Amino acid sequence: MGAVDDLIAGQDEARGSALQHVLDLAMDAAPQAEQGMSYGVPALRYRGRPLLGFNAWDTHLAIYPFSPAAIDPVRDQLDGFSVSKGTVRVTVENPLPDQAVTGIVIARQSELDGA
Repeated sequence: MGAVDDLIAGQDEARGSALQHVLDLAMDAAPQAEQGMSYGVPALRYRGRPLLGFNAWDTHLAIYPFSPAAIDPVRDQLDGFSVSKGTVRVTVENPLPDQAVTGIVIARQSELDGA
């Protein structure tokens, strides 16, 4: 098991399922990614760099793309979500659209490929 798997395993069924869905979408978009830690949070890493972080808080689930630029291509799909410079906050009842997750991962992966 990896760091993201450990986070998911520590959640109740609904929260774990929501995080697992995001992980599955991210791994479909970036199959070369590996689980690890980045900036103190469970994350997928791509080419040794942070791709997408995950966390669970009392009131929300957080997705960390580690780059504001990775959010920009899907910003129009994020109405109704709490979005800051490097975090997208969701709830089990209001999950991130699949296309938004995939778009963030692809944008971040492209950014890392160009670095």
